Amino acid sequence: MRFKKALATTLCALALSYSTANNASEFKLPDLGTSAVQVLPIEKEQAIGEVMMMQIRSSSPLVQDPVLNEYLSALGNKLVASANDVRFPFKFFWLNNKAINAFAFYGGHVGVHTGLIAQSDNESQLASVLGHEIAHVTQRHLARRIQQAKDNSALTIAGMITGILATVVAPDAGMAILAANSTQAALSQLTHSRKAEQEADRFGMQTLQKAGYDPYAASEFLTKLASQVRFKNKPPAFLLTHPLPDSRVSDVRLRAQQYPKRYVPSSEDFHYAQNRAMARYHLSKEDAQAYYENTLRTSTELDKSHYEYGLAISLLDQKKYDQAEKIINKLLKLKPNNLFFIDVYTDIKLGQKKYEQALSLLEKKHLLRPNNQVITLNLANTAIKAKMYEKAEQLLKVFLLEKPNHVLAKQLLTETYELSENKAAYHESRASLLSHYGAFMKAADEVQKALNFIEKEDEIKKLRLKALLTKYRGMQKELAKL
Repeated sequence: MRFKKALATTLCALALSYSTANNASEFKLPDLGTSAVQVLPIEKEQAIGEVMMMQIRSSSPLVQDPVLNEYLSALGNKLVASANDVRFPFKFFWLNNKAINAFAFYGGHVGVHTGLIAQSDNESQLASVLGHEIAHVTQRHLARRIQQAKDNSALTIAGMITGILATVVAPDAGMAILAANSTQAALSQLTHSRKAEQEADRFGMQTLQKAGYDPYAASEFLTKLASQVRFKNKPPAFLLTHPLPDSRVSDVRLRAQQYPKRYVPSSEDFHYAQNRAMARYHLSKEDAQAYYENTLRTSTELDKSHYEYGLAISLLDQKKYDQAEKIINKLLKLKPNNLFFIDVYTDIKLGQKKYEQALSLLEKKHLLRPNNQVITLNLANTAIKAKMYEKAEQLLKVFLLEKPNHVLAKQLLTETYELSENKAAYHESRASLLSHYGAFMKAADEVQKALNFIEKEDEIKKLRLKALLTKYRGMQKELAKL
C-alpha cells in the first residue's frame, strides 16, 4: 500500500508534553527546567516521548507502510511480553534509512531503520537489536540522564532532550552539531554509557531468550558491526550512539553461553518483510528487479517465494503491472490470506484501475479480519480511488475508534472528506492530523475554517468546534512557555 508523503509541518523547537489520548484529552506541560528532578515520573516520560514523536513525524522519513508496521509491532510486542519492568505500551516505527540502526527514547518509542532488517542475517539478529533497545527503555537509561544532568549548568535538560532526539535519529548530524558548539559533558549525555550498554545487553539477551529467539544472535550482530568498523573509516550509525569497546563483543558472547545453543529458523513474515524493505527502500526499482531475477536463478533454497515477492514489488514500482500480477497471483494461490501478498495485489489492481477486483478480494478478507490495519486501510484506499467516499468514511471511522491516533488512517479520512467536498469535516479532520505533528496553531486555523462551513442552526456542532479551537490555542500557549 503506497500513500502520499505525510504532511510537512514545522514543530516548535521542543515541546515537553502531549497526551496520548484523543482530542478530548488535556494538554499539560511537564515541569522540566534545570531545577532538581529527583525522579522522572512515568506519565512525564510518556509525555516527553509523545512530543519527540511529533518532531520525528514532522522532520524524518517515516515509513507509512501498514504491512511492515504490522510485522514490526508483532515482533516488538512479542519481545515486550517477555521483558522485565515494562511500565507502559511500546510503540514501534520504521524510518526510511539504509544505515544499520535502531534507537529508543522516552515513553517506549522504538525506531528502526529499514537498513537494519535489510542487512540482518536472520530474525533473531533483528530481534536482538529490538530487545536491546527495549531494555534501554525498561531500565530507564534516558530518564536517568535527566537525573544526572540536573546539576550540570552547562547543559539544560530541554537542550539535552533536543540533542538526544537529533542524535538517535541522525547520529552523524547529531554528533556534528554537538562537536561544533558543545562541551564534553553534552557529548557524554548523547551516547549510552558503557554501563548502560552492558545493562541493556544483559536484559536484552534475557528478553531474547524468553521470547524464543537465539541468544547467540546478539553476539553475531555485534561481531558483524565490529567487522564493518575495521574496514570503514566511518562506523555504522548504530555504533555512534551505542559504543562498542573490544570487550563488549566478548562479554556478550560469554553471556550467550549461559543458554543452550538452539536453531531458531526465521519466520516467513521476516523473509517477506526483509525483501519488502530491500525492494522498496534499499534498492532502486531497476536494481531490485535485476537483483531478484539473478537471485531466483542462482538460489538453491527450496522456498523462493520471498524472492518472488521482492521481484513482484520491483515490477509493481516500475508500473509493470501485468508481470507483477502473474507473480502475485501465483503466490496468493499458495497463501490466500498472506497480508504481504494481499497488499501488493491491491496496489497492482489500483495501478490497473481495476477497483472492483481489489474491492471483491478485500471485502471478503475484511469480513474475516475486521479492523486489521492492512486490510482495512487498503480497502478504504481502494474505496477512495473508486470514489466510494461514504464507504471509505465508514471504514475509517470504525477503524479510528479502536486506533484513535493512527496517523495514516487520519490522512486517508482527511483525503476522503476533501474529495467528497465535505468542507467542514475536511478542515476538522485536517486539524486533528496537524495536531499529531505538533502544529497546534495551524490546527486551530483549520478549526476556524471548519466553523465557517457549519449551518447556523447546528449549535451543537458549533459549540464542539469552539471547544476544540480553545483547546488547540491552549496547547500552543503551553508550547510558547518554552
